[in-house]
Amino acid sequence: MKQPNWKLLLLTGTLAAFCAGAQGQVTLKPELNSAILKTKQGSIVELPDFLSEKGIPNIGYRKIVLPGPQHIISDDPEYIRVPEAIALQEPVQPGSVRLYVYNVNGVKEPAKIDRKITAVIRNTGTGDMHIRMLKYASQKPSTNYYQIGKQGLADYFASVPSNVIRTVKPGQVISIDEQLEKYVVKYDELVHGFYEFTIDQPGEISVLQTDPAVSGPKALQRIKTILPPKGHSGAGRGVFGVSNYRVITDGVLDTKEGVKEIIVADGDLDPWVLGKEKNFPDVAKLAGNYGVMYQIEMKWKSTDGKGLALVTWNSRSDNGQWCGGMANTMVVSKGKFKEGIIQLPSDRLITKKAPEAILVQVFEPAANGEEQTIRLTYSPPGASCLPTPLVFIPVDLK
Repeated sequence: MKQPNWKLLLLTGTLAAFCAGAQGQVTLKPELNSAILKTKQGSIVELPDFLSEKGIPNIGYRKIVLPGPQHIISDDPEYIRVPEAIALQEPVQPGSVRLYVYNVNGVKEPAKIDRKITAVIRNTGTGDMHIRMLKYASQKPSTNYYQIGKQGLADYFASVPSNVIRTVKPGQVISIDEQLEKYVVKYDELVHGFYEFTIDQPGEISVLQTDPAVSGPKALQRIKTILPPKGHSGAGRGVFGVSNYRVITDGVLDTKEGVKEIIVADGDLDPWVLGKEKNFPDVAKLAGNYGVMYQIEMKWKSTDGKGLALVTWNSRSDNGQWCGGMANTMVVSKGKFKEGIIQLPSDRLITKKAPEAILVQVFEPAANGEEQTIRLTYSPPGASCLPTPLVFIPVDLK
């Protein structure tokens, strides 16, 4: 996944700016208040001279690591430059598995050629393996990385467990996603698959690139080359120690306190999760926390009668060539608009930079000023620059 140079951002102070906050209260001009109320959910609203990396105070939070599936990601090397090789190979234990495939056909020497990128699993146990898909998102290969990342999350959130149970004999290899077996991947096209499934025998997952005419299981029989990690290309690969976070904000946000924001998946306030690779000794780092699910809960109240608008924006649009756009999908609780899955933005492919913001939801105050709870499900969007600020703006609904 295309990432800016995080070390450079730290050195220049850009990343640390998230902690700076602003002196005093951030408020909204009446004309911007009106613009937010006229905007449809998921659409872009322009907020001139308002959005800032350094000017909005942070909302503190605690993170709880929740029980979850074994989390495996294949995104290093992101670009597979050789015609045939294994990009990831990791053991998995009986139980639930979350697999995120994010790899690109990068073959251009001696010529650009069509390839297949697929994911397979081998039963390394002594009994029959039964595999059942719980969550499934598989996009057709494309060079439109933003659309794939946004749609992939939407499909993942919307998917339901399958009733189909496949049986894998000891030593047998099958494709995890039959759709990947059918796709021809042209040069520079991204293969994006996001899965959660259960198994009842130990196994070994491999993500590989091969000839389009050869099935993944057959290709695995002859491919012995496991690509080394590249470090500068891709977010990471391996088995990671966190798949689900519960994020609980500190205290109760009162609308009278002005504008505030939650920042996750920035590598600073929210560090990257760590893991391991079977074939390489170093600690693996998942730069971006891709595939990690954040269940965010925030308590709020309104002692001044105002509502609370939630917007997000591409806060690092000027911090490198890969930060020119942002597209995301979240699950948001009920407010002015119904609860559910919302693509961000919903009326175009991406948001570019300030003054553009995307309206996620408008939460209405309780009639008696009682506390309410906002719930969000967030996962860092593939192909987009991070973090994705969650900006809460008190708005006059009258």
